[in-house]
Amino acid sequence: MNAQRYFVAQAYNNAWANHRLLKACGQLSAEELSMARQNFFPSIIHTLNHILTVDWLYISALEGACIGAAAFAPEIPCPDFADLEREQRAADRRLIDHCRHLDQAGLAAEIRIPRATHIQVETADRTLLHLFQHQIHHRGQVHAMLSGTRIRPPQLDEFFTADPAEQALRRQDFAELAFTEALIWGTAHA
Repeated sequence: MNAQRYFVAQAYNNAWANHRLLKACGQLSAEELSMARQNFFPSIIHTLNHILTVDWLYISALEGACIGAAAFAPEIPCPDFADLEREQRAADRRLIDHCRHLDQAGLAAEIRIPRATHIQVETADRTLLHLFQHQIHHRGQVHAMLSGTRIRPPQLDEFFTADPAEQALRRQDFAELAFTEALIWGTAHA
């Protein structure tokens, strides 16, 4: 697998994991989403908003027009779950589209991220790796918080194995996302 294909598969997997997590969280009431819970961020909705705002920061940087601190103002830009879900799905699509258009030069390109005291300069591939790791970390926190609710946390530790039985388990999610194995693995065009 070449590097570009790896990042495309990661972007699709990221969107799929977000889809599963958002489907579960969408079954909670606004009160349950905002209820104080033991975690790094004090609620499920707060943590989901953090995932989104960091996506906005890094995706805009990858696209060449980093929005910087504006990504975090306000800290919870989407207190309404429907708005958050819509914005997260849009960010996931942007990330997939960005990765689908990467080539070796794009993966090696310098990405500039304004920080409070300096401009952080990273290559695109390292920025993407950081973004995926960030998502995994905070989805895990939401998963743990869901364990304290009436909603069973979804399985998030899956990847796109070739086993037909495993493919069948993700068929409904893929239909909802308009994903296909061919799109993910590069045998069809988006």
